[in-house]
Amino acid sequence: MKYFSINNKSHKVSFQEAVVAGLAPDRGLYFPETITRLPDSFFANIENLSHEEIAFEAITQFVGDEIPENELKRIVTDTLCFDFPCVPVEENVYSLELFHGPTMAFKDVGGRFMSRCLAYFNKDKDIQNTVLVATSGDTGGAVASGFLGVKGVEVIILYPSGKVSDIQERQLTTLGQNIKAIEVDGVFDDCQDMVKKAFMDESLKHKNLTSANSINIARWLPQMFYIFFAYQQLKKHNKPIILSCPSGNFGNICAGIMAKRLGLPIAQFVASTNANDTVPRFLSNGDYDPKPSITTISNAMDVGNPSNFIRIQELYHNDLSEFEKDFSSYSFTDTETELIIKDIYNRTGYIAEPHGAVGYLGLKKEMQKQPNSVGVFLETAHPIKFLDTVEPLLKIKLPIPKQIESVLGKEKIYTKIKTYEEFKTYLETT
Repeated sequence: MKYFSINNKSHKVSFQEAVVAGLAPDRGLYFPETITRLPDSFFANIENLSHEEIAFEAITQFVGDEIPENELKRIVTDTLCFDFPCVPVEENVYSLELFHGPTMAFKDVGGRFMSRCLAYFNKDKDIQNTVLVATSGDTGGAVASGFLGVKGVEVIILYPSGKVSDIQERQLTTLGQNIKAIEVDGVFDDCQDMVKKAFMDESLKHKNLTSANSINIARWLPQMFYIFFAYQQLKKHNKPIILSCPSGNFGNICAGIMAKRLGLPIAQFVASTNANDTVPRFLSNGDYDPKPSITTISNAMDVGNPSNFIRIQELYHNDLSEFEKDFSSYSFTDTETELIIKDIYNRTGYIAEPHGAVGYLGLKKEMQKQPNSVGVFLETAHPIKFLDTVEPLLKIKLPIPKQIESVLGKEKIYTKIKTYEEFKTYLETT
């Protein structure tokens, strides 16, 4: 399998080269040169397969022969060490809970898969890779957990000051070892821009920089796994399936569309956003016009210029009429989000956090157009991560899960910066 840069399709690299580099030299995102549909028999028999068997079949063509089959199966098994239940919320509406992993966020999957791929590529090498991560919420903690103690890898996480929850901040600032955190005086887009600028900085080439954001194919592609798992659980309904992703950097929904290109029968994708509505506006008027990110209660989605949308455009051949066949996008306010969190709880007893609530809102809006369907929204993080929002709204006290207890009370260790120049100096001196 070869990967090309979306900015320059003549620039092609292997899976290993794409993982290690993260971003192409021209700042383009890597994209697989070919996508081969899985056989119909795979989907006909999917309910009889294990998660590990499904994930291996989904990912193997994208890895090729660069990781031996037995090693790739071990990586997949090690990645999928927790459950992915579709929980019924109301009639024909399910929550795909992606928060049962080590850091209680969906990004545990991509973080664990990528870290183990990089560890395999480094196993016989005496080199040091520096993994840069920009986080608006859960990415940092998942990557920190996935890479903790991995040989030959240093992880540096950039997060926007005051714009991640206390628990999210603790998950990325308290681990120590090979994990370092930087608090940036700015918003997520500033963090992401610093990471991308560092990749292009010739004077930092010796640092062997790579990214563990979803711009990296080894972080992005494994997010297909749980889209397959959702279908496996909902296939029995024999109805069209609508899948709604709360969307920030658009990696999850992009992975879902990739799964459909592999043959997965998802009828409709809904990109549900908060006030950061770049994509809903694009679908409305055909004009892709990113704006500075806006702070909301669903902070992990506070992205003004979503990196992965360019991959989605590639999947739809940059044709707006292609989007309209099975892709829609809606934005919702904080007020709407708060109201629906209360409504869901009062009607059903289900506790949704702000991101899942936005996903629910988008799903319900689309299901009004397609009433004879079954819908699933992605609950991307545990409500405990947003207790400052959830507890006052619902007037409840959330129990602290064991995964979160482990970081409470630990000292936060981080470096504060404002500019790229400060970030570059930090990189040069660590």
